[in-house]
Amino acid sequence: MKKYAIGAGTALLATVLFISPESAKAEETSDVGQHSHKVSEAKERELPERMLRFRYESGYTFEYPDAVRGTFVTGHSAGGSKFNELIELTNETELNAMVIDVKDDHGHLTFRPNEDSPYMDISQEWINDPEEMMATLEEHEIYPIARVVVFKDTVLAEERPEWSFTQDGEVWKNNRGEAFVNPFVEEVWDYNIDIAEKAAQLGFQEIQFDYVRFPEGFENRYDVLDYDHGNYADSDDDVEARVDAVSDFVAHARERLGGAYDVDVSVDVFGYAFTVENAPGIGQNIVKISENVDVISSMIYPSHWTPHFGLDKPDLYPYELTDAYAQVENEVLGQLDDPPVSRPWIQDFTASYLGAGNYIPYGVEEVEAQIRALNENGIDEFLLWNASNNYTEGVDYTPLD
Repeated sequence: MKKYAIGAGTALLATVLFISPESAKAEETSDVGQHSHKVSEAKERELPERMLRFRYESGYTFEYPDAVRGTFVTGHSAGGSKFNELIELTNETELNAMVIDVKDDHGHLTFRPNEDSPYMDISQEWINDPEEMMATLEEHEIYPIARVVVFKDTVLAEERPEWSFTQDGEVWKNNRGEAFVNPFVEEVWDYNIDIAEKAAQLGFQEIQFDYVRFPEGFENRYDVLDYDHGNYADSDDDVEARVDAVSDFVAHARERLGGAYDVDVSVDVFGYAFTVENAPGIGQNIVKISENVDVISSMIYPSHWTPHFGLDKPDLYPYELTDAYAQVENEVLGQLDDPPVSRPWIQDFTASYLGAGNYIPYGVEEVEAQIRALNENGIDEFLLWNASNNYTEGVDYTPLD
């Protein structure tokens, strides 16, 4: 049990699994795990008997697809008329999954919890009826993944500055006006994992953590900001301390979520993090993160790369960029005894903000080029990113079949 001061007051949170003796008995004898990425029988034998007995059942049934091919869905879209359009798109194509915002980029919960929940003050009623949404996904056999944005959280940073980064007594924000909370603070870990548990209770089969990192460029300001170093205060290496904090959060989240809820845990990472041993500022070490997740989702949008892989303007070369990246990723993950599933985020938007000559319009050809490059390198899963959820029509999502 934990206390969080959220909004105007302090609320008490207790996460309780209400399972009848009959349900518990059924759980003990049921076939846990519907696909190869779930908890294996060997891992189950390692779990405490109490954890196995009280594994949560949402009441929904979802099968892991042959390969996840999904779209990003905001809370606004999931709770509005756009949802029906996305359902139709998924039904009419080889798409089969949705990554739905549960906690968004600002720190808002996208649906209303119980009135006594400590998260009521941060919630928005964008998804009016999450149970109905989950039932619709089940009906259409669409695999549900909950996106939980972790350390980019302006709402929490402003409510709890001591959990954030401050400068001259004010919460520090980047040039986009966004504030981050501090990965060294374990109360922040639990705050986000508690929200992830709520998503698991709703029936989501996977928790995807995004912004699992320090702010970009933190290596240039770590010594001018004020913040708590928590259990990492004695570290002699600032880079390693950041890497340890991020990796430890991921491991802690998987431990709490995997056993009791039988959900997969995935993490979004920068694509360039695969090209370096440690991303020095943000604390992402791909090997350490990958050892503690079921799925790794690298954001490899061509528009987001500076000159790399011999490409001076990567956005102009969706196939070449994706192909070169995939080879690097395969090499890195190939070093692991038990690598996670690779499921990159690919680009389904036009990056006109790059300026004339630095971008091309992205449509059917460009989206298929990225998918083809992944498939040719043995990567069959992917997620489409478009911030407004307007996805290109007419794409063949299995171009090599």
